[in-house]
Amino acid sequence: MGRVVVITGTDTGAGKTVLTALLLCHLRNAGHRVLAMKPFATGDTADADLLDRLQNGELPRTLLNPFFFKTPVAPIVAARAEGKTVRLTDLAARVEQAAAKCDLLLVEGCGGLLAPLAEGFDLLDLMRAVPMRVIVTARNRLGVLNHLFLTQRVLLSVGFEPMAIVLMSIGRPDISVETNAAILRESDPTKLVLEIPYLGRTANRPAAIRRAAIRLSQPLSLLGDLAASD
Repeated sequence: MGRVVVITGTDTGAGKTVLTALLLCHLRNAGHRVLAMKPFATGDTADADLLDRLQNGELPRTLLNPFFFKTPVAPIVAARAEGKTVRLTDLAARVEQAAAKCDLLLVEGCGGLLAPLAEGFDLLDLMRAVPMRVIVTARNRLGVLNHLFLTQRVLLSVGFEPMAIVLMSIGRPDISVETNAAILRESDPTKLVLEIPYLGRTANRPAAIRRAAIRLSQPLSLLGDLAASD
């Protein structure tokens, strides 16, 4: 089984899909055998479709996005609305099956660490069930420091050390963007803290991701080297 890295966020809309897509594209361009999956999706499959196109359909839909529900709410709520149940053992098995097809599997999380994915488990439970490392992403705006410190504290409390923190720029930044990254680096000088610029409204298109992955090769190389290392 290949190595597994999960990309989680401080909340919904934190940039998980864009970061996963950028890292996937960068590592594949560099010659790595890497794939990505989005275990849960609700409302639509646009994010999973993006990953699918960037990796040329190399994962079957049953592994790329094994659990899709029509209602755009938390997976646990959407599953209940459809009378369905997801078991942690089934989810872990899908992740392991996908990881067996590559040297590195990127797993895009759903919501934040403690958002319930199904009855009785969240992302932390999956991280305990399948050995994986974690990247944390968040929108670069006022309030992000508290959200990130809370997320890191939860991870550390259960034995996980975030390998990197990635601040995703937004369309209308506030003054806090001038200092957020610096404060994070001061809090832990050994931690990789990256800033990814706002890619605009076309960031969900494969062509835009491919162009951005080339343009952002320097920060993505730092992140990719960590993700691909043993």
